[in-house]
Amino acid sequence: MRVFGKRSRWIIAIIVVLAAGGAVWFAKSNLANSTTPTYETSAARTGDIEVTISAAGTLVPKEMVEVGAQVSGQLEELFVDVGDEVEKGQLLAQIDATIAQNTVEAQQAQLNSLYASKRQQAASLKLARAESERAHMLFEADAIARADYEATVSELEIAEGKLDAINAQIAQQTSSLRADEANLEFTKIYAPMAGTVVSLSASEGQTLNANQTAPVIMTIADLGIMTVEADVSEADVLRVSKGQQAWFTTLGDSDHKWQTEVRQVLPTPEVVNDVVLYKALLDIENPDGILRSDMTAQVFFILGQAEDAVLIPVTALQSRPERPESAQARRPAQPERGAAQGDRVGDGRGQAIREARAQYPDAEMGMVLKMDANGEAVPQPVLVGLQTRTSAEILFGLSEGDEVVTGQVSIRPKQATERAGNDRPRPMGPPPV
Repeated sequence: MRVFGKRSRWIIAIIVVLAAGGAVWFAKSNLANSTTPTYETSAARTGDIEVTISAAGTLVPKEMVEVGAQVSGQLEELFVDVGDEVEKGQLLAQIDATIAQNTVEAQQAQLNSLYASKRQQAASLKLARAESERAHMLFEADAIARADYEATVSELEIAEGKLDAINAQIAQQTSSLRADEANLEFTKIYAPMAGTVVSLSASEGQTLNANQTAPVIMTIADLGIMTVEADVSEADVLRVSKGQQAWFTTLGDSDHKWQTEVRQVLPTPEVVNDVVLYKALLDIENPDGILRSDMTAQVFFILGQAEDAVLIPVTALQSRPERPESAQARRPAQPERGAAQGDRVGDGRGQAIREARAQYPDAEMGMVLKMDANGEAVPQPVLVGLQTRTSAEILFGLSEGDEVVTGQVSIRPKQATERAGNDRPRPMGPPPV
């Protein structure tokens, strides 16, 4: 009984040691498996990408003219109203023409008087010429004195001079009459261009004073072609040029994109609150009249665009890509023959990258972490093209459907049934002692 008791104590001790060793092995196994990282990934997709710079702008008619009055007087009648379509040469308004009409009639009467004086002087000249010829014959016959002959000749020259003076007065009066007739015509306001009356600045019965400045009666604009005046900041103006493609939306319809291009960038800036802004002008046809004056527009100048490009989230680009330690630890060492084959593969990949860089000289080198068939994140060099705040165009290195790492989410335990590759299941049983 004493021997049996001593043997029982040894058996109990061995069981306790085995149980403690099993617990330690189980804890170490779960801790090792719990360090398997899981990543937030995204699949490369094909789509369109567009890189733009934006600016605020205002819509104005491309052609617009203020119709004013060139003569003073009371505005008797307006023949159009705001919103009316007018043709070039159409009568728009009538200013009181009483004074202008009376001035023209007075100038015409003065001109008629001068014509009468001219006829009278022409008759006097004719008589003086006849007397001069008669005096010349008598002087040749020595029938009159030289003084009488010279007096007759002087009378002829005086008559000719008076006729020339009357002709000059007629020319001057004719010019004055034409000016007054023009002023009379200016009492009728005609449309200088075809378009739409967008505003009226005067009303019927108002007295217009054109002595110092021409008073504006109305404004006519051609709404068939509108111009967007975009305010481009000093930092972006060097990337905007004539002929550059652009599009804009309006505040009332942000879903409709109006495609256009830059017509001109004005050289002189405007300084608003110490901010230097340059005007970029963009024309857009407006046949249906949807666009109106002074509408607010958000303009986007296209710096680059691509269709059906391979796109990934911009967060997938790695600044300093490093191979995950867990992946390095789990990846088995390749034999020497396999290493030589890997070098040949690496050389081929490097040659492909060099050829791609030659094809896309403006592209930038980048690096992403690509998920391989074993679920490991491995570095993958890529060529990056266009890039926005959210997406990047991949010109080389990835294909549609490739999974790339966009961020590490958490570290969670990995079940034995999920381990693959080199993570083979350990045999069940107590750990070695």
